[in-house]
Amino acid sequence: MKAIQLTAVGKPLEVREVSQPEPTDDEVVVRVAGCGVCHTDIGFWKDGVPTKRPLPLTLGHEVSGTVVAAGTAYRSLLEREVIVPAVIPCGTCDLCAQGRGNACRAQVMPGNDIDGGFAEFIAVPGRGLCEIEDRGDYTLPDLSVIADAVTTPYQAIVRSGLNAGDFAIVVGVGGVGTYCVQIAAAMGAHVVAIDVDQAKLDAVAQHGAGLTVNSAETDFKGLRQQVKARSKEMACPSYGWKIYECSGQPGGQETAYGLLNHAATLMVVGFTLAKIELRLSNLMAFDATAQGTWGCKPELYPEALKLVTSGKVTLKPFIQSFPMSQAPDVVQRVADHRIDKRARLVPDWGS
Repeated sequence: MKAIQLTAVGKPLEVREVSQPEPTDDEVVVRVAGCGVCHTDIGFWKDGVPTKRPLPLTLGHEVSGTVVAAGTAYRSLLEREVIVPAVIPCGTCDLCAQGRGNACRAQVMPGNDIDGGFAEFIAVPGRGLCEIEDRGDYTLPDLSVIADAVTTPYQAIVRSGLNAGDFAIVVGVGGVGTYCVQIAAAMGAHVVAIDVDQAKLDAVAQHGAGLTVNSAETDFKGLRQQVKARSKEMACPSYGWKIYECSGQPGGQETAYGLLNHAATLMVVGFTLAKIELRLSNLMAFDATAQGTWGCKPELYPEALKLVTSGKVTLKPFIQSFPMSQAPDVVQRVADHRIDKRARLVPDWGS
């Protein structure tokens, strides 16, 4: 079969012939219907973020498809349409037992620990797959981006304890931030979106953001004044804000941290290798919480899927489809910010 592989950091991805996988007893093989391109893939390819498995490696961790082969433990999944979790915990360790499966030290991430979904087929553990009972108004390839792009902010919102009527601030509204805004709004929160890209802000203004602020056009003091005014306008408390840092950029992280107030919660969703300087004592002074959140536990996937198929969260304005054979060029264009939607690769080799 054909797969798109990373062979060396910075070198163009290659379309290569590789062996079609066979499942072990606790695995399944999924015929890939679609695979999203995430900025984590860019990090592995361009920025030198180390992968767990040595190169060459097939990238891609936002996978939807159909189970076409299964080991003895998962025969019941044959011919089922599924979403493959971007992070698959072992399910048996102490962290998993504590409900912290997304921090499981034996977890498997496609396109990192094992070959990923930039391919015709992928072999993955059978545990934790999200079975698709209803596609809603979507095709199976469309739903691939739920793995990570939707589920990662969904877990962040669940773990933050967001309730209806709360004041939510999303910093960085491209990629996962797009869906963070929608999910928070779907849960009944009053949502502020902050970004440096006006087009992205205009898009989320139509999908849940009650206020958008272009941080490139104002200083932090002015930005904070706008946010505080919106909180007052919505009759929200001046404390306890829920802040979601989704930009994965130093500027966005500084903005998010600077917006902390008393009893606030900051969820760090975006990733960057860059460092920032901050006053950690703000957490003490505000009795605030800052928490990282990695991926999403498989048990939350059905709830995230239902938000999409029920129409409470929309994918269509924010995704764009490309033939998988064009993946090397697509990944380059994503890295160069020449594609402003979530790129979705669809196998086109006709095997």
